[in-house]
Amino acid sequence: MAKEALNILIGGEAGQGLVTIGQVLAKVLVRAGYFIVVTQDYMSRVRGGHNTYAIRVCPQPIHSPREGVDLLIALDQETLELHRGELNPGARAIADTGLTCAEAACYNVDFNAMTEGRYVNSVALGVAGALLGLDLELVDAGLKEYLGKKKPQEILDKNRAALEAAYAHARQNHPGFAPLPPPAAPRRRMLLNGNEALALGALAAGLKFLAFYPMTPSTSIAQTVINHARDLGVVVEQAEDEIAAVNMALGASFAGAPAMITTSGGGFALMAEGVSLAGISETPLLLAVVQRPGPATGLPTRTEQADLEFVLHAGHGEFPRAILAPGSVEECFHLAARALALAEASQGPVFILSDQYLADSYRAVEPFDLAAVEVVRAGERAIADPENYLRYALAADGLSPRALPGQSAALVKADSDEHTPAGVITEAAAVRLAQQTKRLAKYGLLLERTLAPVFSGPEHPDLLLLGWGTSQGVVAEAAAELRARGRQVATGHFRQPWPLKAEQFLPRLRAARQVVMVESNATGQMARLIRRETGFEIPRLVLRYDGRPLTPEYILRALAD
Repeated sequence: MAKEALNILIGGEAGQGLVTIGQVLAKVLVRAGYFIVVTQDYMSRVRGGHNTYAIRVCPQPIHSPREGVDLLIALDQETLELHRGELNPGARAIADTGLTCAEAACYNVDFNAMTEGRYVNSVALGVAGALLGLDLELVDAGLKEYLGKKKPQEILDKNRAALEAAYAHARQNHPGFAPLPPPAAPRRRMLLNGNEALALGALAAGLKFLAFYPMTPSTSIAQTVINHARDLGVVVEQAEDEIAAVNMALGASFAGAPAMITTSGGGFALMAEGVSLAGISETPLLLAVVQRPGPATGLPTRTEQADLEFVLHAGHGEFPRAILAPGSVEECFHLAARALALAEASQGPVFILSDQYLADSYRAVEPFDLAAVEVVRAGERAIADPENYLRYALAADGLSPRALPGQSAALVKADSDEHTPAGVITEAAAVRLAQQTKRLAKYGLLLERTLAPVFSGPEHPDLLLLGWGTSQGVVAEAAAELRARGRQVATGHFRQPWPLKAEQFLPRLRAARQVVMVESNATGQMARLIRRETGFEIPRLVLRYDGRPLTPEYILRALAD
């Protein structure tokens, strides 16, 4: 079965080790020179429940998951039952001899005959590696690295023996599964998911404080920062709740430490008052909100793009903000760095809006150019007249001088009430008018720095497919399929949903014969925002809101209806 790209699906119960197989296999594939897209589907329970780890692999760059399965690694009977209908022509399933596998395409392997029970996953990994044509030494090195240097040598040796037995079995008994075509130009790449890249981008830009309360699917951002905190001089605080987290971050930022919080929809609901405090105190703050389906607890381990309007309007009163929405692992890195700098420049809250799909999706990523990252320099170190310093002095661009406490002779005041330029509480109407007008003037800076949507394809297409955030790769691959069928198709990717500059995108929308917006929510929130801000009605929507990620096939089916 020679195919340019393969879909590998590992299925089983939580606790069976399917993530171990998936992550080792993903790392080995990247080190062998392949491109991958990982999609993780897991239930909100510690053990049990049907979970999957899917890897799409190709020697050429790919940007989205696809439907269908070419190699199914089944760790339980339920996986075979649920996914047998997804097997592509020529597909194979790997299952233990204790599982009932009716398909002729099934390779029954006696896992326990090759190793002790605790190492059976290494057998499954070895059979898959052999069928894919991966070098045994590369798989063994990947497994040892995953297990860690602290494992006793006996355990490493038994895992190695299980791999060798699996390779020998597969080569002798199942030679009919054609391996992956070799990559054209193997090169060293990193294996990162969206949350890891987002954390690294913020660290590269100078993050010094992170506060969080654990909430799926955002927690691994904080965990990644924790892994590097000691080396980079970053303070990380797991707060007792989300209200404490946002206020801790505001305090750190007020003191001069570039700060970030991480959360998801339900946790962010508790932070709305803190967002308002950032607005009136004009304190920089980066908020990473990783979306999952609501309302309430909803589907806590699934994906959706339904919090755009929530984030846009969170917090009482009116104050400037910006929202950036990465569409790839690379954009997670670059937009996180940009957002941290933008929060400092605008002296207020800036949001990164991601979702579970991108958060958990591993990709093969080129090393980042750290020299190109703008490093945040908090506050103003030189105050011309510290004796008469006014934190909230009126300024046409809305940007008052920001001194840091203890860094000069200036007395720095801040509060949550309306205030005079000196930071003294007031209810004077004229002062309120002047201060609110000054704060809103910062929208000028945000508009000046707004990232334009990225368009590709003809300027006057028959069809313009639009998306925002994590739909980027899926939209691109759907458009490529339509072009292959002879359609004139262009794409547009909104990587900054707010603020919107109509001149950056409206001419392209008006030039298309048909415009379709693709979103992972039930109401077309981005399309609605564009209509509100520009008056342009996007007549057709492709919406998915069952908690599963978009696929090119899903878009194509919707367009065919």
